[in-house]
Amino acid sequence: MENERGELVDLYVPRKCSATNRIITAKDHGSVQLSVGKVDDNGRYTGDNQSYALCGFVRAMGESDDCMNRLAQKDGFLRGVWSASR
Repeated sequence: MENERGELVDLYVPRKCSATNRIITAKDHGSVQLSVGKVDDNGRYTGDNQSYALCGFVRAMGESDDCMNRLAQKDGFLRGVWSASR
């Protein structure tokens, strides 16, 4: 919720899973958030990062590695690792 000045005033803003778009509740203790650092052509960290949140449901199914590969390939961190043909 926002006030008249456009500032966020909610006490708790839930995260959403990057793989499934499910809301990650406060009681989801199996969820993780990973930050992948962006690098330049020389392999040096640029100071920027991309965050991915994975819910406990995805991790319990054992699909978190496949989801991370898909998301990282979509954002340009990986090439030719994930394909939808499986």
